[in-house]
Amino acid sequence: MKQLVFVVFMLAGTCSFAQINTGKTLESRQSAKAEDDKEFDNGSMLTREQLQKIPANELAELGKIWGFLKYHHPAVASGRYNWDYELFRILLQYKDAGSKQVKQTVLLSWIDRLGPFGERKNTEAQTGEMALLPDLSWIQSSGFNEELKARLMAVKNAERTGGNYYIGTTPNDNPAFKNENPYESMNYPDAGFRLLALFRYWNMIQYYFPYRKLIDGNWNDVLPEFVPEFLAAPDEIHYKLATLKLITRINDTHADIQGDSVLNSYFGDRNAAVDVSFIENEAVVTGYHKKVLGEQSGLKKGDILRKINGKAVAEMIRESLPITPASNYPTQLRKIATKLLRTNDSRIVVDYKRGRETGRLTLKSYDQKTMQVPRKNQRKDTCFRLIRPDISYLYPGSFKNRYLPKITPEILKTKGLIVDLRCYPSDDLVDTFANILLPSPREFVKYSVSKLTYPGLFEFTAPIQIGADNADYFKGTVVILINELTQSAAEYTAMAFRTAPKVKVIGSTTAGADGNTSAIYFPGNIVTYISGIGVFYPDGRETQRVGIIPDIHISPTIKGVSEDRDELIEKAIEIIDGK
Repeated sequence: MKQLVFVVFMLAGTCSFAQINTGKTLESRQSAKAEDDKEFDNGSMLTREQLQKIPANELAELGKIWGFLKYHHPAVASGRYNWDYELFRILLQYKDAGSKQVKQTVLLSWIDRLGPFGERKNTEAQTGEMALLPDLSWIQSSGFNEELKARLMAVKNAERTGGNYYIGTTPNDNPAFKNENPYESMNYPDAGFRLLALFRYWNMIQYYFPYRKLIDGNWNDVLPEFVPEFLAAPDEIHYKLATLKLITRINDTHADIQGDSVLNSYFGDRNAAVDVSFIENEAVVTGYHKKVLGEQSGLKKGDILRKINGKAVAEMIRESLPITPASNYPTQLRKIATKLLRTNDSRIVVDYKRGRETGRLTLKSYDQKTMQVPRKNQRKDTCFRLIRPDISYLYPGSFKNRYLPKITPEILKTKGLIVDLRCYPSDDLVDTFANILLPSPREFVKYSVSKLTYPGLFEFTAPIQIGADNADYFKGTVVILINELTQSAAEYTAMAFRTAPKVKVIGSTTAGADGNTSAIYFPGNIVTYISGIGVFYPDGRETQRVGIIPDIHISPTIKGVSEDRDELIEKAIEIIDGK
């Protein structure tokens, strides 16, 4: 098992189906017939009205069987079928089938038409330490007749080689969703394609999301809940908002929709020059995107925003939560804060509180050409400095490994080192910098990876070590700073550095999204991601959703922000000084 190499794709352009298929082998190109199927290239031939006549729970049952066959049946795995278009074919029969009993007869015939297959002799999936077991409880609980249940269980026990036209793994053992057409020309897919979008995503999560059991509620209930919403979506923006709402339900900070111009316009293409964060449960001005423009706004650091364009901030939070994907509430607030002052108008009216005073200001907004808004975890700072002659400070957001030979002697001279992980590391420091902090190898992480021959099953790997025998390691106190901006590679780095002998982690809840990402494509050329590998401490404790738990909880205060103080750094200095 290789050490994780974190990659997060920020896509602003389009991606063609041909580009997505570039990873296929010559063998799969020769054997796959899926690409020759063009019958539904111009539409599914299914209308909203036709599909709405079918009970949502019966459509959900079909969606579960469709996805189950996609990842379990050897004939589908071979690439013999365009499985998207097979959904439309079965739906065209399903809509006219009448009773549930007749529908189940249609499903049985469909399964049988896929042809015979070998059954594995040993149906036990357990070959290593289990992290997550498949959930096929819906087969027994959906009210299927005994014949259909038996046929599905036979497919479950089919002999599978691990090769599948629609699913594979990356070199880092992430699930790789292959040959998933994004239908990039369909800005607003028809009802059949919208249902395909829902079924595709639900089954990807059901079988290849390592944190499925951490989802709030029962994932089995999500599919029938969203069937009416996807069918009813009257236009492109409502379809994309339904998709964003679905994505939010998996409770993963990595999950979002990237680079979509329609959603960007919905939230606002313009922004005020003021940076806002939630401090002490209030929307607080914490800085400026562009200092000159920000100061011209009249708002100051520490000001509390109460209303924006007449709407209470508390109401804006309630409206935003269902469409704000994140692993935990603090990280949802982090994302919501970035949208509070977005608009398509040239002005924004804000009601604010400054100490005991209240006021109202009209702010100018700016387009992206006039003012770039950086990501919150990518602020500019020097990568290394001495806070005092005996305390060094490292900012991984701008640090590069090539700087190590120059700064290592300076660090070793100090009695304390502050590592500020309130950022996204610009380089992989886990292996390199850990050698400075550790006197000997230490285990710090193990992963859970999907087992392709048993869809839905994740196994633990052996724990991974960092460091080497090193008598000249840093013997001072290490203080690691974390908060909701600490995400993914930053959380992984914190796990590694935390194994140092004299270390304290201080701050607040991190983003709770660890592990490399896997891309998912929806019809309409919508791109999203999931955390594709499970990341755990060697003893099996989770990091997803809970994040990195600090040794000392400390958060900024409104008073500290107004005084332009960094209270976490102040606390770190106290710890190093032994106070």
